[in-house]
Amino acid sequence: MSRIGKKPVTLTDGVEVKITDGLVNLTGPKGTLSFQLTGDIEIEANEREITFKRKNDLKRNRALHGLYRSLFQNNVIGVSEGYSKRLELVGVGYKAEIKDKFLFLNLGYSHPIVFSPPEGIKIEVPSQTVIVISGIDKQTVGQVAAKIRSFRKPEPYKGKGVKYSDEVIRRKAGKTAAK
Repeated sequence: MSRIGKKPVTLTDGVEVKITDGLVNLTGPKGTLSFQLTGDIEIEANEREITFKRKNDLKRNRALHGLYRSLFQNNVIGVSEGYSKRLELVGVGYKAEIKDKFLFLNLGYSHPIVFSPPEGIKIEVPSQTVIVISGIDKQTVGQVAAKIRSFRKPEPYKGKGVKYSDEVIRRKAGKTAAK
């Protein structure tokens, strides 16, 4: 039995679940999310708890059991609280600003990078070197943060680049340390 899959998901206040033909719709104060169940995974709904059961012990269904429970839990948290990632720009002249829903990044290239956020993602720039990405879908928030980070990944010698706020850059010694 999957240790993650057998745990029940407790619904927070204000979150409503509708299940029709394998399509799970979640509605909460932040918005609406939905995902499709495939395989032989069933959902059992009590008043405020949702449990996931599998019909048989095929390898595919054992793999999907914990996955669907985790996806459902992430969606419940997303529609009730939301997710956010914080990025920091480290480097001389590196800055970010928002203009007309577009994110403009100056990352040391000869041109600014213009990024258009996808639907449902909110990007804030509290200071020129901090970017906050928020939304209700955990996967999309993480994907947007990774895309922005990929424009200039942090390098190990000076630590310059776009990094997550909780990321630790392992520094390397330069050429002068070898002498």
